[in-house]
Order: sequence, then C-alpha cells, then structure tokens
Amino acid sequence: MRAAFFTLGCKVNQYETSVMTQRFAAEGFDIVDPDDEADVYVVNSCTVTATGDKKSRQMVRRFRRQNPTAVVCLCGCFPQAFPDAAEQIPEADVIMGARNRSALLDAVKQRLAGGQRVVQIVPHEKGEAFETMRAAHMGDKTRAFVKIQDGCERYCAYCIIPKARGPVRSKPLEEIRAELEGLAAAGYREIVYAGINLPSYGQDIDARLLDAIRVANGIDGIQRIRLGSLEPENLPAEDIAAMAAMDKLCPQFHLSLQSGCDATLRRMRRHYDTAMYRDICRDLRAAFPHCALTTDIMVGFPGETEEEHAASLAFARDIGFAKVHVFAYSRRPGTTAAAMADQVENSVKVRRSHEMATCTAETRRAFLDTQIGSTFDVLFEDRENGHWCGYTANYTPVRVASDADLSGRILPVKLTGHDGDTCTGSLAHQ
Repeated sequence: MRAAFFTLGCKVNQYETSVMTQRFAAEGFDIVDPDDEADVYVVNSCTVTATGDKKSRQMVRRFRRQNPTAVVCLCGCFPQAFPDAAEQIPEADVIMGARNRSALLDAVKQRLAGGQRVVQIVPHEKGEAFETMRAAHMGDKTRAFVKIQDGCERYCAYCIIPKARGPVRSKPLEEIRAELEGLAAAGYREIVYAGINLPSYGQDIDARLLDAIRVANGIDGIQRIRLGSLEPENLPAEDIAAMAAMDKLCPQFHLSLQSGCDATLRRMRRHYDTAMYRDICRDLRAAFPHCALTTDIMVGFPGETEEEHAASLAFARDIGFAKVHVFAYSRRPGTTAAAMADQVENSVKVRRSHEMATCTAETRRAFLDTQIGSTFDVLFEDRENGHWCGYTANYTPVRVASDADLSGRILPVKLTGHDGDTCTGSLAHQ
C-alpha cells in the first residue's frame, strides 16, 4: 500500500505530518510523493486564513481525481475549527481534527477494509493533555523541528487558532529529552522548538520554556537550539539573561509584531505595546552578539489609517529587523475582526504591503551589511548550482563554493558579500 501526505501551514503542522508519516511507514505503507498515485492521501490542513480552507478543499478534490479509488483524508485545523464545513466535502473519506491525530491510521485501515466514511472530530476541552508524539527523523534535513507546545488562549481579534488548537498543552520535559536524544543519535545537530504559542510552554505542567531550553542545552550531539515564533510579552529581561547563559541557543528570535502602531495593536487585542516591544529588542541585542530579530507585520487591519500605517513603517525601520514576513490582513470568518467596521480596501492593502516590503527589504540589506567581513560557523544543508548552502547561528543564509561534501557539517565561513538576501563567503580554513 502507498500513502502520500500533503501539508499546509506552519512548522507545527509539518512536524505533525512527519510523525503521521512515520506511523504509516511503521505499519508497512510505502510513502510516496503527493504527485504519485497512492492508495491513501492525507491532507493536513491549515485554517489561519479562508484561503487555507480553500486550498485544503482543492487538494482533497485533486487527490480524488488523481485516484478515484483511493482513501482521501482531511485532518488538522480546518476540520477542527469548522467541522460542519469539513463534513460537507464529499470527496473526503476520512475527516479528523487537530486533537486526535493518533487515531488517523486506524480510521484509514477501517476505510480500506470497506468500512463506512469516518468523521471523527473530538472537541477541545479545558485540561486536555498534550497528544504524545515523537519524530524520529525529518527526511534528509540537517535541522529537526520538535513540537513541544500546542494551543493558544490569547484570542487576538483576527485569529481563529484558539478555536482550532484549543487550550495550552505542553510536552513533558522527559519526553522532550528522549526525543532530542533520538534526534541527536540520528545525526541532527540543530533542533528548533516549535509550538502554537511557544512562550506559554509549561504553564499547564509547572514548567517554563527556559526549562525546555536547558534540557536541549544538555544533550550531547545537539550543537544548536533555535526557537520558533515568540510572543514578545512573555520575554522578561531576567529570562533573556538566563537564555543568554545557554551556549547552544541561537541568537535569532522571531518576535511576532503584527503592527508598529499602538492604536492598531489595541484593536488587534495584542498583549503588548511598541514601548515594551522596543525594550525587549534592546535587551536581546544586548545579551546576544550578532543577534538577528525577525518578525511578521500585517498591513490593512480594519480601521488602519494612513497615519497608523506610517507609524508602523517608522517603527519597523527604527527596529531594523533582519527579516520580515509582510502580509495583508485577510478576513477570517469566525473572528472578531471579520465583523469590524472600516475594513480596508484591497487596493490600499496592496499598496501598503508594497511599502512595508520595500522598507523591510532595506532593513534586511542593512543587517546583512553588518555581517560582512566577519567569520561565522555555518551549518551546511544542501548543494545548489555548484554552491553549498547553509545558515549561521543567527539564521543568515550563506552560499559557499566548494567541491567537498559539506552536508551536515558546521564550518567557519568568512562572509564577503550579499545579494540583498543571501550572503556569500569562503571557508575560513581555505
């Protein structure tokens, strides 16, 4: 039997797909590319935007056309948040939510044996436990993502994720340790902690994110620890100081901003203001040499005026982000913001997106300028067009010409230039 997996959305989704793939492989399924003909297709969905829902539907229908006799599965955040809409997709034979992925394999077997269509979406509930899962590998990658947290209880005005992902749940520290030891034994040198609201890790099990970082810092073989997206209000100065004492923690932090205007942040129901955010950036840069700060910025949130947009541009320029994901607000049914007055015209969103992208491309070039002439350790991952490509600890992408096999190696590289996004350099020992 052949099974194919297609993932939409975040790194947490990608991690969960890796775990599901390994479970199917352990049961004797051959894992194939989604473009190939398979007996089972699994769409692991994302519902952050309505566009994500649309793509999930399209992929389910595409796989049904690709093999009319296959078992087609839809799982993840879309069915969890909108179970009635998901159930109405006739091309899906198995529909499951984001809570009980461990039951997917049995549901597929039941359907393959000629059973009835399976619709099994277990509602989230207060006090539910973290779903046990462990990734043994991440394909041929040198960096392993490790999901340690799930759920969010922040209820930002634009976000459906609390409905899709439920309350905060955390992976026990001993389970994290065991997973990391396995990944280190498999040859991974860098791990990335992932979660839906990562800084809330541990609030349900009397632990903290610092504890999880300490576990990773003590694992032989793991040389780098990287953190996924962080909510800035959960990074007090004392925690930053404690993090800086851990020698394996990478000096790159993705601090979710969304807007550089306080009035917009209040309408978004974010839990910080620009003054707090600025202080955190200052503390991180003081604690971590060559610190890279990256973020997400939304334009065109309901009610955003030209003055508010200008304030957000000025703040982004002033902070000097190393990289920014710029996106336009998209109405998400089921959220508070979808019903707000003063929705911004699409043409205005397009213009503001362009202005913000232009601004933050300038800050990226300025950041890369500061790296040139310095020597950094680079973890090499793959080879493209005769060059080996990898990342520094602060997640600066680097290209190096070399005939040697550098895959999975961490080597010093002197950076000599950049093209606005990627640095070039030469191996320091040459």
